[in-house]
Amino acid sequence: MRNIKMIIQYDGSNFKGFQRLKDNDNTIQGKIEDVLSKMTEEKIEIIASGRTDMGVHALGQVANFKTKSDLSVEKMQKYLYKYLPESIVVTKIEEVDDRFHSRYNAKSKIYMYRIDNSTYHNPFNRKYTYHVDKKLDLDKMKEASKYLIGKHDFSSFASSRSKKKSHVRTIEYIKIQEKNNIVEIYVKGDGFLYNMVRIIVGTLIDVGHGKTKPEALKEMLEAKNRTAACDTAPAKGLYLLDVQY
Repeated sequence: MRNIKMIIQYDGSNFKGFQRLKDNDNTIQGKIEDVLSKMTEEKIEIIASGRTDMGVHALGQVANFKTKSDLSVEKMQKYLYKYLPESIVVTKIEEVDDRFHSRYNAKSKIYMYRIDNSTYHNPFNRKYTYHVDKKLDLDKMKEASKYLIGKHDFSSFASSRSKKKSHVRTIEYIKIQEKNNIVEIYVKGDGFLYNMVRIIVGTLIDVGHGKTKPEALKEMLEAKNRTAACDTAPAKGLYLLDVQY
């Protein structure tokens, strides 16, 4: 069996998330598996670095699959490009060691969240940014983000639907920048809980609007309770940027 690794970009706007669903195949995983199965004439199941929610995008999702096919990786990539929807593109494909596992071997991930902080939203960006018309105080947001750096129990920043046994994660950095009224928030960590980045962003937005003091994030972490943090930012502004091994 060959082990094939893919790097995937996708516009998540019109899909019901990454993970294949039993009652609907309008998912990223479902679309890719269907094309791969036809290409190889085998039942293919892909393993991804993580499952993005409905509406979330990716610039660097990583997945791998096992196959007996002797097709070259070049032919595989061309086949995928031809038959996948335009909103999904496999940008790189290669054969890797049999032990490579997209999820278990991942050491860190980088997510990006984009906010349109102009008075009126850009209609062409409406599916790819979260429009916040009130001006954000980026200095206060940066100050608040420092409390989240390092190893913490992020129970307050995880959805109540999270089923992970441990909510301890390490955030390496949070970078916030703005250009032409587009605010980008980059978060790098060793792993993320369900809705964690979106809850962090929602909380930082409240800080940026003066509703929450920067130092309150320390208390939120210590509370270890989802009700302590702020609202979850919408999925459409979130991108899985990179997975590092």
